[in-house]
Amino acid sequence: MIPLLFLYFIATLKVFKKTTPNGKVTIYVSKRDFIDHLDSVDPIDGVIVVENDYLQGRKVFGMVSTTYRYGRDEDEVMGVKFSKEMVLACNQVVPPIKELTELTPIQKKLVKKFGNSNAFPFMFNFPPNSPSSVTLQPGDDDSGKPLGVEYSIRTYVSDREDDRGNQRSSIVLAIKKLQYAPSTRGQRLPSSLISKGFTFSHGKISLEVTLDREIYYHGEKVIATLVISNSSRKSVKNIKVYVVQHTEITMVNAQFSKFVASLETREGCPITPGAAFTKQFYLVPLASSNKDRRGIALDGHLKEDDVNLASSTLISEGKGPSDQTGIVISYSVRVKLNCGTLGGELVTDVPFKLMHPNPTSEDWTAPKQPQKGVLKKTKSSDRMKYQKSFGDDDEDNIVFEDFARLRLADE
Repeated sequence: MIPLLFLYFIATLKVFKKTTPNGKVTIYVSKRDFIDHLDSVDPIDGVIVVENDYLQGRKVFGMVSTTYRYGRDEDEVMGVKFSKEMVLACNQVVPPIKELTELTPIQKKLVKKFGNSNAFPFMFNFPPNSPSSVTLQPGDDDSGKPLGVEYSIRTYVSDREDDRGNQRSSIVLAIKKLQYAPSTRGQRLPSSLISKGFTFSHGKISLEVTLDREIYYHGEKVIATLVISNSSRKSVKNIKVYVVQHTEITMVNAQFSKFVASLETREGCPITPGAAFTKQFYLVPLASSNKDRRGIALDGHLKEDDVNLASSTLISEGKGPSDQTGIVISYSVRVKLNCGTLGGELVTDVPFKLMHPNPTSEDWTAPKQPQKGVLKKTKSSDRMKYQKSFGDDDEDNIVFEDFARLRLADE
């Protein structure tokens, strides 16, 4: 028997909407998160609805832009700005210069609901190699907009494309461009084997770190197995394990790292000469555990309740890290062994990927108590899977949600 909740879920399609301050123009889009599949990116599809006799010969333009902030507003001097805004696409939507050859199922529903004379469908595409949405969390003493890469859809009423109109007849929607994990997580277990010798002392300390998988989903435990063998005359005093988020800002060629989960233990210590130690350690990197920490990379807007840590950046086949733009994110498990004051530290990193699950993945099932962001994004994607199945249904199965909670600060 199919649960009633599931029937309701697949029988309705959520559409996000926003209206101009003067109430004359409304934009409807099928989703807020657009997925980069490496070989293609979800198109930005929607419908603009205009009240009768409002335009009086004017036009409605649609525009997709990205803003890349790589420096704080308070650090800008002598007119040098640490941000760059780029228009990715701009077209006249009303009246349409060129009709769309094929409408998406949700566009067909909206046009049927509002009528051909008032509803005007549009579609934009992200350019190749466009960066994913990333926001760097500001500190308590930071002012202005946060650093990062953000995308927005803007519509405005004007006589010309280069005249952005006025605020009362304009709409700005904040959207996100994200990446999903591959449909299969693979069988490779990331590992690292390192050893450390000591001056004026025979023998060495060996450390092997192995993770239980290469790709983790947001909210999952990262399990690291440590095998320590001490054939030296030194002792291991304590063990530290971290999940490290590595951030590269390509515009200024800057790199930095932040701990997003950590533990320190003396279990099994001191590991004396001739002894060995094996232990599994569990860490869960979460955005909720790193609130108000400056420089933590997040995958969305700070006002959202379901924000996650920024996902690892996937690279297209044939491309290298140097070909990436925007902000590049990677993760690793770092283990430090404290070998005493004179012995120093033995340190190794094991890289892994932290990502959103692909709803089509066979090895992923929703956890009993999932993180909000994982659940919401998965539901949104599942709705897209069922879109074609309900493309010819009655338009009453559309649920509208206001876009107001995602308004930009400058609106």
